[in-house]
Amino acid sequence: MAVTAVAFAQEERMSEVQMSPDQIVEAMPRYLIPEKAGGTKATIVFDLSGENAGKWWVKIHDGQAESGKGDAPEAANLTLQADSADWVKIMTGAMDGTSAFMQGKLKIKGDMGLAIKMQTLFKRP
Repeated sequence: MAVTAVAFAQEERMSEVQMSPDQIVEAMPRYLIPEKAGGTKATIVFDLSGENAGKWWVKIHDGQAESGKGDAPEAANLTLQADSADWVKIMTGAMDGTSAFMQGKLKIKGDMGLAIKMQTLFKRP
């Protein structure tokens, strides 16, 4: 039984490693929950460091979302800064975003209310 648990844990880590910020941000518009988004109009920037460093953004408007890599099309209401590996864990549910923030692994600039709301706007893959 212990061997099975170890194999499962290794497989779980491999799936996390295979996810990239590009893949997550590209998928975010499909995972938006329109009923939760309501009249939210916001641009969120993900400023990541580490192995997969870069900037990505998601823009929420009219119950829809669009996303991309690089500079956002307009000024960000919220910027999240983190190591790319930690951010992938946060976005896939392997790491709690609030805990990451409290531990200094996630920095939030801008609309803190939006940061809290963001946790409910998207389904997890």
